Amino acid sequence: MTCEVVILYFAKSSELAGVRSENLTVPQEITSKELWEKITALHPGLCAIIDHVILAVRQEYVPIGDEVITLHPGDEIAVIPPISGG
Repeated sequence: MTCEVVILYFAKSSELAGVRSENLTVPQEITSKELWEKITALHPGLCAIIDHVILAVRQEYVPIGDEVITLHPGDEIAVIPPISGG
């Protein structure tokens, strides 16, 4: 089964993707690594931040790896790059 989720891009990830948000249809059961691969297939420039990015699913941090995520229609997935401050 698939579902449509909302991908939110923040800071550098928004700059690299060229969008702030978009809808994406994905399997309901997917690893965070597979999800990241689907996102980077749409926006290859995001590969530049792979070592420094984290995903947040329903406002919970999810490291990119083999952990299976169960998604629901309308879930928000945030792409959060490192944020520097001063």
